[in-house]
Amino acid sequence: MKKTMIKLAITSLLASTLSIPSVNAADYVIDNSGAHASINFKIKHLGYSWLTGRFDKFAGKFSYDPANISASKIEVNIDTSSINSNHAERDKHLKSDDFLDVSDFANAKFVSTSVAKKADGDLTVTGMLTLHGVTKKIIIDAQAVGEGKDPWGGYRAGFSGTTSIALTDFSINKNLGPASTHVQLDLQIEGIKQ
Repeated sequence: MKKTMIKLAITSLLASTLSIPSVNAADYVIDNSGAHASINFKIKHLGYSWLTGRFDKFAGKFSYDPANISASKIEVNIDTSSINSNHAERDKHLKSDDFLDVSDFANAKFVSTSVAKKADGDLTVTGMLTLHGVTKKIIIDAQAVGEGKDPWGGYRAGFSGTTSIALTDFSINKNLGPASTHVQLDLQIEGIKQ
């Protein structure tokens, strides 16, 4: 009888513990309004230097639980017409049908399909990028930068990530020379807990 009572108590405790959702699981909105997030790019110019730029308008959200990384998700929408390479004439060309063709493809989108933690603690974010009307799988090497309370009573989490994409994978076929076939993306994401 005593053993049965102990077993029932343990079973009940385990059941109630397992049914409690993780207190660390949370949904975040990317803080782009305060310029605390950025989507930057660079591509080699003739193999002699780096041309850099960014997308000024984007929005997104992510779910993150440090105790259950594989349950994490991210979704980002980018206004491709907001491309900014610090040169108005070049930006006009980048928006043309030689490159982004923003009149037909005004948005780009990334949706994660998996997030995994590597042995060194870094993250591998796999997902589908839709750009220039083409959807392809990309892999982002990412790191958790930090998380905690902010001075305004909220809670934030931030990540950094990099990836490289081939222009031709997204039907951008303008020949820029053999040194300029890939664009490197640098992602800085800070989210506000909802």
